[in-house]
Amino acid sequence: MFDALGDRLQATLSDVRSRGTLTEADVDKAMREIRMALLEADVNFKVVKQFTQTVKERCLGADVLEALDPGQQVIKIVNEELTALMGGAGRDLALASKPPTVILMAGLQGSGKTTASAKLARLLAQQQKSVALAACDTQRPAAVEQLVTMGKRAGAHVYEQGTDRNPVDIAEWALHEARRDGHDVLVIDTAGRLHIDEGLMDELAAIRARVKPHNVLLVVDAMTGQDAVNVAEAFGKRAEFDGVILTKLDGDARGGAALSVKAVTGKPIMYASVGERIEQLERFHPERMATRILGMGDVMTLIEKAEQVHDEDSAAELERKIRKQQFTLEDFLTQMRQVRKMGPLQNVLGMMPGMGKAMKQLRQADMDERELDRIEAIILSMTPGERANPALIDGSRRKRIAKGSGTTVQAVKQLVKQFDQMKKMMAALAKGRMPDMAALMKGSR
Repeated sequence: MFDALGDRLQATLSDVRSRGTLTEADVDKAMREIRMALLEADVNFKVVKQFTQTVKERCLGADVLEALDPGQQVIKIVNEELTALMGGAGRDLALASKPPTVILMAGLQGSGKTTASAKLARLLAQQQKSVALAACDTQRPAAVEQLVTMGKRAGAHVYEQGTDRNPVDIAEWALHEARRDGHDVLVIDTAGRLHIDEGLMDELAAIRARVKPHNVLLVVDAMTGQDAVNVAEAFGKRAEFDGVILTKLDGDARGGAALSVKAVTGKPIMYASVGERIEQLERFHPERMATRILGMGDVMTLIEKAEQVHDEDSAAELERKIRKQQFTLEDFLTQMRQVRKMGPLQNVLGMMPGMGKAMKQLRQADMDERELDRIEAIILSMTPGERANPALIDGSRRKRIAKGSGTTVQAVKQLVKQFDQMKKMMAALAKGRMPDMAALMKGSR
């Protein structure tokens, strides 16, 4: 979502960093570029004005203009102000002193509220919480059925009474059942409307009064840009909510909603949906998002994702094999599958500092999930001996592997060559050297 904005900001800040000294004219020029970048990203114009004014005032301070490395100071200021713009430190859910913690989900129809409810249940279940869902959307056809289906995938119990009963009564009944069954959390999915109206607000207020939720989360669609901010602002005026879940943050919208919501409503983004799969809901960390926008990666999230799919023993064994240069195609296949569990390839690369150029090259080369499927098919068509020692793969073996994987001889040959280049890179890293990435990428083609 932030590709275009990130490119513009990084180019502007790179120009600033390349200067040995900074003048007020240099700062003014940088602010004009940043202002245009933010406006093109669909950030609220009042937010843009305040943001650039604050950054400019800080950049014109004597501690920046007289610094030995003023460009680096400007980048630091922009990073800090972007973080503050999106909410500063991430906010946690308020937990009940006596379970269950009740979370009321609100939002317009089409914002992805039911899906977000199930995703949140899945995320909380991964944190060792016993989670239940309440199906209180009696307006939309098949909403109850959708929540039941997704609830099973999330590992959560779903309380539902169809669509004939009053949703307020269903919510109260579900809370009673969740308390009796000993659940830690109850997530209540409510009905939405195509627009904000009295009926929507009255129903939401009635449910809130009956179940007294500990958290009210507003679900908004990031793809709608400033409309998402307008919806959040309107909800804020009519119904109190504690935080926002931003859906479709992986889409191709320009990112204005994520950068404007907190400043306009005063309420933080607490979670973000970064894909269609049920496990693709993440805590929103403003400081991590800011560093990603500025091309500095998101190492903390990358580590957290890696910890979810790796155990200590397998990580230690992998390190031993790399150091002894015993890494095989079988190991490569295992690691590739683990990386895919962490999310789409481009998302993972986006968390690595300095990988912006590599991501562009992957996009230009059409390196998508289908390419990973082809690589897996080629490796699975090899014998155990060939995976352990690719040097065995001669012309006749390449033909057999290509036929078995539904690919071409050239594709098999290229994969073996790329694997050889990767082993060289790993060997260099294991010896404490930084490999020549340009040479390795050139040699892998």
